[in-house]
Amino acid sequence: MVKRMGIVWNLRRLMAEWDMFQTTDLIPALTEHGVHLSHEQVYRLVAQVPQRLSMDVLAALCSILHVTPADLITVIDSHVQVSKPTATGETTAAATAPPARRVRLTRPGER
Repeated sequence: MVKRMGIVWNLRRLMAEWDMFQTTDLIPALTEHGVHLSHEQVYRLVAQVPQRLSMDVLAALCSILHVTPADLITVIDSHVQVSKPTATGETTAAATAPPARRVRLTRPGER
């Protein structure tokens, strides 16, 4: 069993608590805090878990929503089952894979 960390991004839920139901509702508030993002960037910030986040954006979001970074980000543990090799050296996933079939590729117009 391998332990991996997962992240839950709570921005959309926190925005809803402040009656901000559209991503464009966040743009003026970010601008007031000196953060200038395009509509697409704000949409991705709200709709997806950001892989990178500047400290200015994080501080602005915390100030706008009156929360801490711990309220925005929830870290969860997810345990992943790792396939163990069988006696033949194959992993269990490969042992249960469907058999390979031989195919013949032809160019259009050939037979």
